[in-house]
Amino acid sequence: MPNDALIIFSRNPLPGKVKSRLAEAIGEKEALSVYRQLLHHTYYITHNLPVDKYVYYSDFINNDDLWESNSYFKELQTGRTLGDKLLAAFENMFFSGYRKCVIIGSESIEIEATHIEQAFSLLDNHDVVIGPAQTGGYYLVGLNKLFEPMFTDKPWGTNKLVLSTIQELDSYNMSYHLLPLLSDIDEEKELYLLHHRQ
Repeated sequence: MPNDALIIFSRNPLPGKVKSRLAEAIGEKEALSVYRQLLHHTYYITHNLPVDKYVYYSDFINNDDLWESNSYFKELQTGRTLGDKLLAAFENMFFSGYRKCVIIGSESIEIEATHIEQAFSLLDNHDVVIGPAQTGGYYLVGLNKLFEPMFTDKPWGTNKLVLSTIQELDSYNMSYHLLPLLSDIDEEKELYLLHHRQ
């Protein structure tokens, strides 16, 4: 029986392809540097977790990067919207036999291994675990069974995503737990979070 599965959604770190809002303020080169730091933080907090780990790339699979192939399985995101991509990833995991699956992004410098471990633990007694971000989206989502409505017709990329998702869960009587609110680094004013960690 497979272990629990952790999926990391990662953008390929290419100039002009990451942190577009931040790049408008500090330039593409600096924005790329920030994103690389976020990727390294995500690697640091996940590489010792005792679960099967998958990296889902945005554009192409890179077999020669910080995600070692002997520790991380590598896949490509598929779908048009973020909801399509998340749903496809969850479908793959549950079809493969995993009982619990958690997906995180690679945008938060505040997420720690303990948040991920707590999410897996909470999925023993909750259908869904959500890590809400300050922007109104989420930095983590975990399921113990597939729930397609959670990923369809949602306001992706807006500050209403978590609220809309909770309303959907309530309407289907799905049990859920919210993790602590954390910040993403999307704008120049949030760079202090990164400097605080250095």
